[in-house]
Amino acid sequence: MKGSTGAPVVILTGMGCSFYEWHSVSESLCKTNRVLMYHRPGLGRSQLQDDNRNTRKAVQELFNLIECLDFKEPIILVGHSYGGLCAQHFLKKYPYLVGGLILVDSTSVDLHELDELDLPLLNKDSTDEIWIQKCMEYSTMSEDEIFHELQPSLTEKEKQLPTEIQRNILTFSLNPLLYKAMASEIRNWKYDAEHIKHLHNPKNTPLIVIGRDKQFNIQTGINDGSPKSELELFENTWHQLIIDQLSLHSELIIAENASHNVHLDRPDVIEKAVGKVVSQLY
Repeated sequence: MKGSTGAPVVILTGMGCSFYEWHSVSESLCKTNRVLMYHRPGLGRSQLQDDNRNTRKAVQELFNLIECLDFKEPIILVGHSYGGLCAQHFLKKYPYLVGGLILVDSTSVDLHELDELDLPLLNKDSTDEIWIQKCMEYSTMSEDEIFHELQPSLTEKEKQLPTEIQRNILTFSLNPLLYKAMASEIRNWKYDAEHIKHLHNPKNTPLIVIGRDKQFNIQTGINDGSPKSELELFENTWHQLIIDQLSLHSELIIAENASHNVHLDRPDVIEKAVGKVVSQLY
């Protein structure tokens, strides 16, 4: 927990992602808010007692945490990527606990549509089945073996973070339990998404949907050697899935020059979104 006063802001990180990456966002927000970040079981120093991971368990864990902390006000829930899928589930199950929701390039309840795209080159090494297989292999390795296999490195944005945070990000990726948890989350996420899709949707919760910059990501992919036609098909579909997350009392923000990791590329966009939701509530 960072900060001692103000509205409670809870950040749910993406699949396989650490809250260390959210250093810039949390340092800014904690000046006026209480910011809660935590690692789901298997991530960071959190133990993995049950390796069947899904959004239902993530929701229950967050509920238990909120009860333990005894927040008196509804939370501002910020969910990135897979964390956004968990956030959508939480809102639908416990709408009275959520004062506002911010989805940051969030996984869609219709994520199956991405699998139906004709992307032979982009999907060559990145289907769910391949990722589950890779994660299970990594889960049986030692930290040294994972290091030699993956050769983890920092992005240019991460290199701008404090040295200790950089070390934590690199160490985070070496935990075998991380990959065991990820494999289970991937195995379950389409079923979870379909379940969430059919839950009752609260109509009055303020919602801000933040999406990445489509053209920026297409150009980045082209620069990396991926085919333009496949990149355009994927990014156009992802963009539409982001738009489809809008509802009553919602706003769409496209984070210019941002990849999927909006919290690293454009932390200011997230900070302003939180401020806007807080101002509506308090």
